[in-house]
Amino acid sequence: MNIVVCVKQVPDTAVERTLRPEDGTLDRQALDGLINELDEYAIEEGLRIAEAHGGEVTILSMGPEKAAESIRKALSMGADKAVHLTDGALAGSDALATSYALARVLTTIGFDLVVCGSESTDARTGVLPAMLAERLGVPQLTLASKVDIEGTSVTIRRVSDDGYEVVTAQLPAVVSVVEKINEPRYPSFKGIMAAKKKPVQTMSLADAGIDPAQVGLAGSWTAVADFAARPPREAGVIVKDDGDGGAKVAAFLAGRKFI
Repeated sequence: MNIVVCVKQVPDTAVERTLRPEDGTLDRQALDGLINELDEYAIEEGLRIAEAHGGEVTILSMGPEKAAESIRKALSMGADKAVHLTDGALAGSDALATSYALARVLTTIGFDLVVCGSESTDARTGVLPAMLAERLGVPQLTLASKVDIEGTSVTIRRVSDDGYEVVTAQLPAVVSVVEKINEPRYPSFKGIMAAKKKPVQTMSLADAGIDPAQVGLAGSWTAVADFAARPPREAGVIVKDDGDGGAKVAAFLAGRKFI
């Protein structure tokens, strides 16, 4: 089975992040990058599926040259190889442009199952897996808390407000997983050393047949129109209840458009 896991390098969430004033995009150069935490669950699930059913796990990442650090960590967890889509023209791509670029790469390298995290910790859109499946013309099975493969079919269990839902589709397919699906393994020393020798294929826009007009800031369908720094926290408001406390609280919430 050809399993491809999509991995994104994101800024460390523990540090303050800023937007670039010239284009409203996240200033990534000023921050240390690491694997998107929710993608680690996708890596682990891909490895478990390969261990149970055979096949290879390929890491697919789109990003600048420094994203190679996250790719090597993913390889050290046990993945077999990686594809790194990197090109200056990709900078500023939104979810739609990113899904287009990744779909072109996936079409080029081939796949049976694509595994994604539920969302990235920098954008928090959670829409990429669905967009990717639509562009590839394959079923999407999203927010899986359990994944089972039987022959050429894949079945997931998705937690819902009423219990859980069971969704089944035929391969090839795109699956996104939530953080409760497993516990990602730590890279071993042997895995870290082995990762240095595993193949990483670098692809440009031309290599994947990507139209430059459909990626980057100019090719994106969304853009940041305006932004401002979050104001400092103000002191709280104490409401003294003289019999009209409820009305005062309601007026306070209404003034801030909560109700």
